[in-house]
Amino acid sequence: MVAIRVIREDGADPSVPLPSYESAGAAGADVRANLPEGGAITLQPGERALVPTGLRIEIPQGFEVQVRPRSGLALKHGITLLNTPGTIDSDYRGPLGVIVINAGQDPFEITHGERIAQLVVAPVVQATFDFAEVLTETDRGADGFGSTGRG
Repeated sequence: MVAIRVIREDGADPSVPLPSYESAGAAGADVRANLPEGGAITLQPGERALVPTGLRIEIPQGFEVQVRPRSGLALKHGITLLNTPGTIDSDYRGPLGVIVINAGQDPFEITHGERIAQLVVAPVVQATFDFAEVLTETDRGADGFGSTGRG
């Protein structure tokens, strides 16, 4: 188990729960909107917004937190996240915000305390990038997008 330290932003509503796993097998912990004065944000179709969570987190070195969409919001309302999955690096200590977009056809209201995304803690492997004169050959070679099937 990895411990993620959490503090609240000044002015954040302390009654909004911390991120939590909603089932025993959940990979992602749901994070909630923490809106000023308990308000709401209405997203028109195609509109995006940075939704505050009221939190700052401390991630142990060697890990990241990925911010991912919630499948129910995506399927039922077309609500998803830009920059998906978003990465929060272990050395970041600023406010945790979620970039939400309405890809649906109807306006969508994000309410105070609503679950808006999920956080997945994952290990990070850093690599070295070494210049080479040539790369090894493979069966695929340089074939690009859609080269291994439909799409």
